[in-house]
Amino acid sequence: MEQQSKTLRLSADRAEEIQTAGNLLKNGGLVAIPTETVYGLAANALDGRAVAAIFAAKGRPMDNPLIVHISQLDQWAALVSEIPPRAMELANRFWPGPLTIILPKSPLIPDEVSAGQATVAVRFPSHPVARAVIDAAGVPLAAPSANLSGSPSPTEAQHVLADLDGRIDAVLDGGPCRVGVESTVVTLAQEVPRLLRPGGITPEQLSQVLGRVEVDPAVMNPLAAGEKVLSPGMKYKHYSPKANVILVKGNLSAYLEYVNSRVEEGVFALCYDGEQEALRVPAVAYGAKQDAAGQARHLFDALRKLDQMDARVVYARSPQPKGVGLAVYNRLIRAAGFEVVELG
Repeated sequence: MEQQSKTLRLSADRAEEIQTAGNLLKNGGLVAIPTETVYGLAANALDGRAVAAIFAAKGRPMDNPLIVHISQLDQWAALVSEIPPRAMELANRFWPGPLTIILPKSPLIPDEVSAGQATVAVRFPSHPVARAVIDAAGVPLAAPSANLSGSPSPTEAQHVLADLDGRIDAVLDGGPCRVGVESTVVTLAQEVPRLLRPGGITPEQLSQVLGRVEVDPAVMNPLAAGEKVLSPGMKYKHYSPKANVILVKGNLSAYLEYVNSRVEEGVFALCYDGEQEALRVPAVAYGAKQDAAGQARHLFDALRKLDQMDARVVYARSPQPKGVGLAVYNRLIRAAGFEVVELG
């Protein structure tokens, strides 16, 4: 889309400004809205032209499908070809919340949303402002993260403006996001359910409802050459600051020794709370070692702070890839472009 002179700032505390956001979306505009996960760049999911404008504003590849957001469970049926019992079991357990479910799509879904695939990803967010905007727009909303493609996702309205000011119609400020990483994505469009992107709903929680759940190899590894992007977040390098991020695996003493031997201008550390004092390079913490939910909530803000501090190289302390920590690990290894140092 053509760059505009100014992006309208709206407050989620004002009902009339939520309605303004809804009216913009109803008329084909782009509005960044808060959700419990990250801020989403929303457009009318049933309008292919409006959806195409999302890709243009973000610089997002058109082969990367979008997630459709609904405000009531009964809106789901029109968007998919059918809702099997196991899908409804998941919805009853985790919706509204940070879970996206992929099923075969209905004819209502434009190809721009599904990247030409036969499936659609749908989410029922728990954030009351997100649901209020969907209601105000009167249509389901396609909404990837409201950032420039590949950069850290936005968890505050100012993050959105740092990337997209002048490129979108409005941003609705609803304060910081509670979860901090994008939703868990699971596909039910095959015999065995498969986790395509980890998030606030863990593989263990999914298994309690679905039984066996496969974890797609692309969660921990680069997408294979020529493989289709089945879910947002599967691209090779994603969530990345301008700095070169290197993921460092090892215990604290090994991490400190490794990073402290690389002191030079532009070298920074991304570490756990309380470890900054032992480092000889500038450091940003992204949460407590044993608090994966806190790490998820603060990760993207920490990556953006590193850019503000003009970091050139960032040695990132590797989280434990279990529970919500799997989502944190997934975001960091993609931010690093899979550049990993394994210490003994």
